[in-house]
Amino acid sequence: MSTTTRTRNDASGVQSTHVAATEPDHYPTIVRRSAAVARLALGWVFLWAFLDKLLALGFSTGRDAETNVVDTFGPAAWVNEGSPTLGFLKLGTKGPLAEFYQGFAGASWANWLFMIGLASIGAALMLGVAMRIAAGSGVLMLVMMWSAVLPPDNNPFMDDHLVYAIVLVLLAGLGAGRTFGLGSQWERLPFVQRHPILK
Repeated sequence: MSTTTRTRNDASGVQSTHVAATEPDHYPTIVRRSAAVARLALGWVFLWAFLDKLLALGFSTGRDAETNVVDTFGPAAWVNEGSPTLGFLKLGTKGPLAEFYQGFAGASWANWLFMIGLASIGAALMLGVAMRIAAGSGVLMLVMMWSAVLPPDNNPFMDDHLVYAIVLVLLAGLGAGRTFGLGSQWERLPFVQRHPILK
């Protein structure tokens, strides 16, 4: 835990020193460990989505909707020139922004951005590094996915995408990468200390 020391004069002119914690390592163990487990779980959600779309593992990619047959590593896999964005953006979008999202469904740039986002956000969360960037990028991706299906099926406005986005902000604020992760080592790197956004 890093600290900040402040010296001040009180009314009688006597100097006193106050040490204030500036890093969230002072949270109780249960909070730090729960946040770390939530970080790992959410990281796996992003990484699994990447792997499933990359290789068509049959969970949301590579499964025939009519026969339920899985064609692992088949033509739906991104490695076999399948599109990770085409199906959802073309057929799964609804609401006021559906036409906007359908306009770039299957576009090469959208596929690359989506897959790079899934992989990098997932890896950062799993490792506990670059939590601020991972949280910001993850919130952007999740809010876009939420806005592609407005209104949600089971609630006037709230769904799992917004809950995940809130959790990402919380994890970054709690410094969740420092427990069961490489966050402490990452934050000690000189270039990270010079650029706090990389924490």
